[in-house]
Amino acid sequence: MTQTSDDSAPKEMVDVFTDVEIDKALATNPGGYTIARLGEENPRILTLTADLSAVLADFRERHPERYVELGIAETNSISVAAGLAACGYLPYIFSMSPFGVLKCAEQLRTDVAYNHLPVRLVGRLTGLAMGYFGTSHHAVEDIAIARTLTNLTVIAPADSNAVMSLLRATVDLPGPAYIRLAEGTEPVYETPPRIEFGRWPHLRGGPDITLVGHGIGTGLAVRAAAQLEGQGIEADVYDAAYLKPFDENAIIETARRTGRILAVEDHNEIGGLFSIVAEVAGRRKLPVDLDRVALPDVDLEVGAPAELYEYYGLTVDNVVRKALALIDGEQREDAGELAAHS
Repeated sequence: MTQTSDDSAPKEMVDVFTDVEIDKALATNPGGYTIARLGEENPRILTLTADLSAVLADFRERHPERYVELGIAETNSISVAAGLAACGYLPYIFSMSPFGVLKCAEQLRTDVAYNHLPVRLVGRLTGLAMGYFGTSHHAVEDIAIARTLTNLTVIAPADSNAVMSLLRATVDLPGPAYIRLAEGTEPVYETPPRIEFGRWPHLRGGPDITLVGHGIGTGLAVRAAAQLEGQGIEADVYDAAYLKPFDENAIIETARRTGRILAVEDHNEIGGLFSIVAEVAGRRKLPVDLDRVALPDVDLEVGAPAELYEYYGLTVDNVVRKALALIDGEQREDAGELAAHS
C-alpha cells in the first residue's frame, strides 16, 4: 500500500488479479459484479477474457458454460467475440486497457466496428493504474484511439455506481462499445444514476468556471468544486460519461455560461476529453478559455499509481490551482509539465 501527502490521489494498489470477495466487489470490481447479475437476466450474454479471470470469478461460477478464457491473446479475443456476436450472442470482453484497445485497434475496427457487431470491450487498469509494471502497461492513449473508430461507442464511468448503470445500459446498445473502467475512484453518485445515452450529467451549477472530467477526473472535479466554493467561486461541473457520442450541447451551454472550461482526465493531453472540448469550441467558434489537467505527451515515469497521479498533478489541489489560474487569465504549467521539463 502506498500513501501520499495528498488525500485526493488513490491510496492503494488494488490487487485486481486476486480480488474475488463479494463484499469488496462493488468497491474494487463493480464491472465483474454487474456482469454476473446481467448474465442472470439475459442468456445471450457471454464473457471472454484475456488473462483477467479473477475479475470474472462470480460470472464463471454462475454461468460456466458462457465463460471463455483466452489467456494472453487479446487480439484473438476480439475476433472470437466478433464471431460469437455474429451468431446472436452479446459478448463482453474483460481486458487490460493497455492491451485491449492499443493492441487490438485493427481487430476492433475491422472485425467488430466495421460490421456493427454488439461486442463490448470492458477495459480495466486504465490510465496509470499499472504504473508499477512499466510504460508498456500505461493506458493513456486508449480514448484517443477508440474514439476514432467508426461505430464504436466510448463510455467512461465516474465511480462504482456509474459502472453498474452504464454497463447495464450497453445491453440494449445495437453496436459495439468500449467501457473504460477507472481504478480507485472516489464516490460521485449515491446510487446508480440514470444517464441518457450520449449525455453528460450536470452535477452542480455555477457561473464562474466549468470543470468536466471522466473516470477519476469526475471525482477530482467534484471535490475541487467544493473547495472552490469555500473561496466564493461557483463551478459548473459535468461528468463526461460518454466520450463518443459526446454531449456537444452541454459543452456549448456551459461555455456560454462560464466562459472557462477545465478538463480533467487520466489520459494523454492529446486526443482525449480536452481535445473533444477544444474541437467543439473551435468548430462552434465559442468565446471560451480552455485548459486541462491531464497527462503530458512525454515518456511517463514508472512507479506506484498514487505517487504517479500526484507527480503529474492529478489531484484535487492541482485542479483547484489550475481553475484559479484559468479564472485569473493565467496559463501556468501543471505539476506534470514542470516535472517533464526539469
